[in-house]
Amino acid sequence: MPFFIEVILPLALPKPFTYAVNEAEFNLLEKGMRVAVPFGRNKIYTALVVGRHHNPPQLYEAKEIHQILDEKPIVTPMQLQHWEWIASYYMCTIGEVYKSALPSALLLESETVITPQKDFESVEAQFTDDEYLVYEALQKQPVLTIQEVVSLLNKKTVLPVINRLINKKAIALREEVNEKYRPKTIRYIRLQPEFLQEEKLNSLLEMLSRAQKQREAVLQYFQFQASEKKPVTVKRLTDSGSNAAVIKALIDKGIFEEYYLEEDRVQFEKEEQASFGLSTKQEEAFETIKASFKSHQVTLFNGITSSGKTEIYIRLIEEYIKQGKQVLYLLPEIALTTQLVVRLTAYFGNQVAVFHSKYSNNERVETWQQVLENSEKAKVIIGARSALFLPFNNLGLIIIDEEHEQTFKQQDPAPRYHARDAAIVLAGFFDAKVLLGSATPSIESYYNAGHGKYGYAELKERYGKVMPPEIVLVDLKDKYKRKRMTGHFSDTLIDAINETLSEGRQIILFQNRRGYSPWVECMTCGHVPQCPQCDVSLTYYKYKSQLRCHYCGYTIANPTHCHQCHSTDLSTKGFGTEQIELELKELFPDKNSWRMDQDTTKGKFGYEKIIDAFKNREVAILVGTQMLAKGLHFDNVGLVGILNADNMLYQPDFRAFERAYQMMVQVAGRAGRKEIRGRVMIQTYNPLHNIIRQVTDSDYEAMFKEQLYERQNFKYPPFYRLVRITLRHRDFEKLKNASLWLVNVLSQNLNVPVLGPEEPPVSRIRNEYIRAVMVKIPQGNKLVATKKAISRILTSFEAVPQYRPVRITVNIDPY
Repeated sequence: MPFFIEVILPLALPKPFTYAVNEAEFNLLEKGMRVAVPFGRNKIYTALVVGRHHNPPQLYEAKEIHQILDEKPIVTPMQLQHWEWIASYYMCTIGEVYKSALPSALLLESETVITPQKDFESVEAQFTDDEYLVYEALQKQPVLTIQEVVSLLNKKTVLPVINRLINKKAIALREEVNEKYRPKTIRYIRLQPEFLQEEKLNSLLEMLSRAQKQREAVLQYFQFQASEKKPVTVKRLTDSGSNAAVIKALIDKGIFEEYYLEEDRVQFEKEEQASFGLSTKQEEAFETIKASFKSHQVTLFNGITSSGKTEIYIRLIEEYIKQGKQVLYLLPEIALTTQLVVRLTAYFGNQVAVFHSKYSNNERVETWQQVLENSEKAKVIIGARSALFLPFNNLGLIIIDEEHEQTFKQQDPAPRYHARDAAIVLAGFFDAKVLLGSATPSIESYYNAGHGKYGYAELKERYGKVMPPEIVLVDLKDKYKRKRMTGHFSDTLIDAINETLSEGRQIILFQNRRGYSPWVECMTCGHVPQCPQCDVSLTYYKYKSQLRCHYCGYTIANPTHCHQCHSTDLSTKGFGTEQIELELKELFPDKNSWRMDQDTTKGKFGYEKIIDAFKNREVAILVGTQMLAKGLHFDNVGLVGILNADNMLYQPDFRAFERAYQMMVQVAGRAGRKEIRGRVMIQTYNPLHNIIRQVTDSDYEAMFKEQLYERQNFKYPPFYRLVRITLRHRDFEKLKNASLWLVNVLSQNLNVPVLGPEEPPVSRIRNEYIRAVMVKIPQGNKLVATKKAISRILTSFEAVPQYRPVRITVNIDPY
């Protein structure tokens, strides 16, 4: 009887593949275990077992697996179910979900290694210099990687050299899979057992009387043993003055014995004084949430900024941990995890685990294993959207903080999932509860709560009864007219900054654009330097004196003259965080000002350094993009300045007004979070704009009703589901014809509105032209049937030979 397994590969393949195994492997393998399998031109991939059977495939001959990588499953059946839902709902392949879900250290790809041919006679061979270098290196070591050959020859293209050696039968290639994850081990030392008796100890010290440093190391070891009563690490001894050579000599003499213990890479300490009490209003909200969970799986918690939502979350987490359940706490930005981890670990200690892309591969694998084992070290998992894919087996509660944030939506690559929606489905598999928290809920969530689909709880009072900040509008049109502007700062804002600084309080300034200036313009002919590969102007960075494209990373040195008319009269237009930071240094030279944006937070601890420095009051003024707008808690902020509110209002997106409202309210919420009332200055050319008025009055209801009316009129969510189909190709005409064909076929076969093909605001990226088609599916229509019809049309589109090179991506609920 033949034995086969079904596996999914980390590639965009529509279905699982079948591989042959022997009987012993068949009995050993379980669903959710990894195996290394050959695929394509003998490349080896890490595949995941999803089934076992005895039926050979009909269309191809099943290959044998390369090796088994796990002793027990590392993916749970519930996870596989969830992945299948994501693949089906977001119209992508299960392979893409698998690749996105697993930490890359668990997804091994083979590496091509070069080995010498055993029966090769080098005497007759005619080698070039490069070939001889490679051949000689292989005589000294058994294998070479391609990267090692690149370094050896100091060339980027080494494949011709390798091919010539293969033709001469001097070398052979083979694929090798290496395990990337290694547990962290700590080196400890202990005294050999025979020296533990008192008389032997005295003779040992006498024996070392001439080796003074070795004697000191032994005495130091005893001191640590007596005071700490725990194993002594080699690092502890070397830190106290003994050097590595002394410790090695003691090991060689058989006095010390070294041993290794595995240890987690990330550990947290609990604080003893971390307890707190809830205010009356918080207690009421807490009870409302608990009551709502009895009748609803999902509850929307609408708590204004600084109302103490985190304290309520901690109380809820505590209740679920007592029941032995796991809790997932999702955040929209990695920056937010920094502060939250400190607050939660103070309360829950080492029961907290963190999972996001700024953590190293090995740290993420350790968290994965702790969650899989339902370890005490991973009762509360804090993370960005990728934490959704962890192998939970006893999930009780999912908290989605700042649920309105657009960063919960993955845009590229596939799966283009929305973490909030996918988390609600995941909770359904475990019969777990979901709490959506926000001071400015998304229109869809608020609509669902209003129609009874979600439970609802609210908290409309700031913690400690602190007054909400006073919001002041500054009319930029009027200020420029009266010449009361210094750079991008109005006299009103400068006075407010001076006053706040004199009170010893800190300031946050918000400008949702990084770089120095969005573009450079020639004042003679109006030419603006463009990216040669994308349809966007290049952003100017003064610090590096360069122009950079934010889409493809293309850079050029800052031009000294116009590329079109050679005029030297060049001017920067618009402004970003870098320009504001430089202006602050001129206006307030004696005050420390920093900026926080994508360019300054690139390292693993980029966020921590800035947030800690600001929290410890080392920085007086912090300038930043939307990273600053969300959930950060600083006690000493007296003033928040929004430098240009109009930037947010006029975006080509049906959510622009909703997002502008949310962003401004969230940024404003960073001010005056303790005792003294804070102030918010909003600089705008349009102080009478509806959204700005609604922000000033904190009138969420008015914004919600107005936007809901617009959405119903123009067929947008929550009344319609959107499917955005994007087409890309380097040939403009071919793309145009392909997109027209697709729109015609979609319009004929779907009984729903189809818009397009349209050019998006940035219509060319990395030399590929882009067209977008929007399908709007009404609430009453069957979503599954419509998506199946779209899939069939896309399959027939790919069957047309001239359209096959056109790249298509499908994005469900794209915004």
